[in-house]
Amino acid sequence: MASVEIFAPAKINLFLHVIGRRPDGYHLLESLVAFADIGDRIAVSESPHWRFAIHGHFGKDLDPAQTNTVSTAAHFIANAANKPSTLHITLTKNLPVASGIGGGSSDAAATLLACQQLWQLPSLPSTRDIIAVLGADMPVCLRQRPTLMRGIGDELTEIGRLPDCNVVLVNPGQSLPTASVFKSFSEAFSRPLADVPAGGWANVDDVIGFLQATRNDLTGVAENIVPAISTVLEALAAQPGCLLARMSGSGATCFGLFHGPGQAQVAAANLTQNHPAWWIKAGRLVNDPVSVN
Repeated sequence: MASVEIFAPAKINLFLHVIGRRPDGYHLLESLVAFADIGDRIAVSESPHWRFAIHGHFGKDLDPAQTNTVSTAAHFIANAANKPSTLHITLTKNLPVASGIGGGSSDAAATLLACQQLWQLPSLPSTRDIIAVLGADMPVCLRQRPTLMRGIGDELTEIGRLPDCNVVLVNPGQSLPTASVFKSFSEAFSRPLADVPAGGWANVDDVIGFLQATRNDLTGVAENIVPAISTVLEALAAQPGCLLARMSGSGATCFGLFHGPGQAQVAAANLTQNHPAWWIKAGRLVNDPVSVN
C-alpha cells in the first residue's frame, strides 16, 4: 500500500514585531520566517481503519487518542476531498511541544501535503478554510520557504533566498503556550519595517546586519513566564562564532546563528555538556522543502 512521508521543519522567527491588534483581539504581526533542517516527520498511508501513532523523543508528550493538529488536519482534508478518513498516520515527534518553533502547525501542514500527494489532489482547500480550521501559521508552514509574514500570519511576501547559514536551537525543557504569552503582552506596538530586501542578502553578515535592527517583541513577556529563556540566550550568545542569539516565536525555544556547520556543532556540543537537561540541536536554515530519504 502506498505511503507518503513529509518532513515538518522547525519554523524560526528570525524577528517578530507586534505592530497592532485587531478588534477581535488577534495581534497583528510582522515576522521574517525561516525553516531549518531540524524537524518532525509525518507518514501517511491508506488503511481500513483510522490509525494514529506517535513516536520520537517528544512523542510521550502527545496522546494519539486526543485531538491534535495532525488528526484535525487529516480529517479536514479528507472531508474537503470527499475521501474516507481511514488513514494510517505516524508522527515522529522530534521537536518539543509548545516551544515557539511551529511544531504543531508544521505537522498539520505536512499532513495536508502528504494527503494531497497520497490522493493526487490538484490543490488544497482554500487558504481561508485552512486558517479557519488549523490556524494562521498554516500558510507559511505549507510554503516551507523563507517568507515575510504579516497580519495575523496570513499575509505572506516572498523574499529572496537566504545565504548559507547554520543554526543552533535550544529549549530549556519548558513548554510555553502561545496564548499565555500574547495574553500577557502589554508593550507598545512596533512600527512596521519600511523595507525588507526583496532580492535577499549577499551573505550571512548582511542578514545579521539587517536582523540587528529588529527584535522579538515577545521576549520580555516570555522571560517573565519562563525565566530560563534569559539563561539560554546568554549561553547561546557566549558561544564562539555566535552571530545572533534570539528567541523564536513566543518561546521558549531560542536560536543562535553561525557562519558554518563546524561552529554550530561545537556550540551545540558545549551547550549540551554544560546544560544536559536542555534540548539542543545544530542544523542549517533551508531555502526549499527538505526531502525525506
